[in-house]
Amino acid sequence: MQKAFVFSGFGGQGVMFAGQLLAYAAMDVGLHVTWIPSYGPEMRGGTAHCFVNISDKPIGSPVVSNPDIGLVFNLPSFDKYEPIIASNGMLVANQSLIPDVMTTRDDITLLSIPATDIAYEMGNAKLTNIILMGAMLAKTSVISVDSLHDALDNHIPESKRKLLSINHQALDKGANFIGSSQFA
Repeated sequence: MQKAFVFSGFGGQGVMFAGQLLAYAAMDVGLHVTWIPSYGPEMRGGTAHCFVNISDKPIGSPVVSNPDIGLVFNLPSFDKYEPIIASNGMLVANQSLIPDVMTTRDDITLLSIPATDIAYEMGNAKLTNIILMGAMLAKTSVISVDSLHDALDNHIPESKRKLLSINHQALDKGANFIGSSQFA
């Protein structure tokens, strides 16, 4: 099994943290990983994306041309990465910032999640990344939602530990959204 991911959005949306957290979760369950971040001209407000490879065998190259799964946080990211998602892949889109999201492709699965709206309901817009992760993991078998819960416990920086409980709640909200929606 090998899966390649792209995470993309504006700087400050937690794109890098989401990709890094997935990489940690995969490492923690014994898988091989690569994580390659890329920042736009500005840290906050500019574009940011990262690529993650997860495999049960050593990874020959961290380069990702056609990711299997994309998590896109905004419209520019959707426009950039929707065309290159691998056939039979999945695109998880933040419907809150990509209204009326549609794909012209019939060879990928599109999950449109109102992640920022859910995050606002929870009282913290910065939870969007974790909500999208929960939705993606609930729909795939890459790693379990429980493994990501463990990675939050084991790898969230000390400066953010006060947000641990709400991050766990956000992860479950994203996973439960998939279970209670048309995606089930």
